Amino acid sequence: MRKVAIIGVGCTKVDDHWGKSLRNLFADAALKALEDAGVERVDALYVGNMSSGFLQGQEHLGAFMADGIGMPGIPAVKVEAACASGGVAVHEGFKAVVSELADLVLVGGVEKMTDALTPHVSSAMIMAEDQEYTAYTGVTFVGLNALIHRLYMEKFKAQPEEIAMFPVVDHQHAVNNSFAQFQSPITVDRVLKSPFVADPLHILECAGISDGAAAAILCPLEKAKEFTDTPIEVAASTVATDTLSLHERDNLLTFSASQKAASKAYEMAKIGQSDVDVLEVHDAFSILGPLSLEDLGFVRKGEGAKFTMEGQTAIGGKLPTNTFGGLKARGHPVGATGVYQIAELTWQLQGEAGKNQVNGAEIGMAQNIGGIGTTVAVHILRRVK
Repeated sequence: MRKVAIIGVGCTKVDDHWGKSLRNLFADAALKALEDAGVERVDALYVGNMSSGFLQGQEHLGAFMADGIGMPGIPAVKVEAACASGGVAVHEGFKAVVSELADLVLVGGVEKMTDALTPHVSSAMIMAEDQEYTAYTGVTFVGLNALIHRLYMEKFKAQPEEIAMFPVVDHQHAVNNSFAQFQSPITVDRVLKSPFVADPLHILECAGISDGAAAAILCPLEKAKEFTDTPIEVAASTVATDTLSLHERDNLLTFSASQKAASKAYEMAKIGQSDVDVLEVHDAFSILGPLSLEDLGFVRKGEGAKFTMEGQTAIGGKLPTNTFGGLKARGHPVGATGVYQIAELTWQLQGEAGKNQVNGAEIGMAQNIGGIGTTVAVHILRRVK
């Protein structure tokens, strides 16, 4: 098997894109990535998306998007893994290159959610859960995360202020990100005074509804210098799964899929946690930030919230995390989120992160979650020296 590199990335601003269709959004990001890589055509296309069939009435996205960017005829397929659709799409693109089935692969993620009513979006999101045994009760995705939030506070004596700090740090980072949905700072006090969505989760602890698309071009590492002076190696790409529903698990506060995917990724990249310079975690809800820090092995169980409260996840801290705003502030266009993470890590490792640059960043890690920890994609990227 051969090594894989990223040679170009692109994305749209995460926003309410009323004037752009699903295909328009995808094409915008894809064409930016192609231009960044200096290529005009690819051998294969993978499209991460969760809910186009339900929200837009549009499936067959592989061929639909290949046609939309002027490449009919290439192998193209939609990849769906709930909120991890983008990360799993990157994994599929990685496999195509590493196995020598393709030399140039375009991986994109796209989601268009703002032109649907909020109840319809909630119905789309709960499709990540079991429809016969969980969704039929009327519980929402927010409600399930609120259960985890409550249990975490009770078991580890975590304070609401400590957990609320995760979105506060996200917003600090998003101020300098022109692609972010929310570019304004917030405070812990403001978070905790915002309305409850599902007690104890406040509205400012939840990612908003948004539209967006991101894309990346992959190729063999040995050929990467033909396209760019700053290729980024995909040192590891892994995916793991857990039982679909929370009620089937022994431990609600440990996402075993995150642990399994991370363990495989560290082994594949031949690194440890201490080697990671910059991190992207899937914080669609504030509680997922601390849980992810713990499941990925950066802190012990129950210490993730305190770690954030101490400033360790901020730029300049011990482990700069979600340096472009994460899901809360950059935004969470579901099927695109995992690809946004890859684009953001690429900029960091290329030294192109502007005011959000982490000095000396050489290794980055991204974790993208689908469902309530049910599917997890983990990627480790390395700057090529």
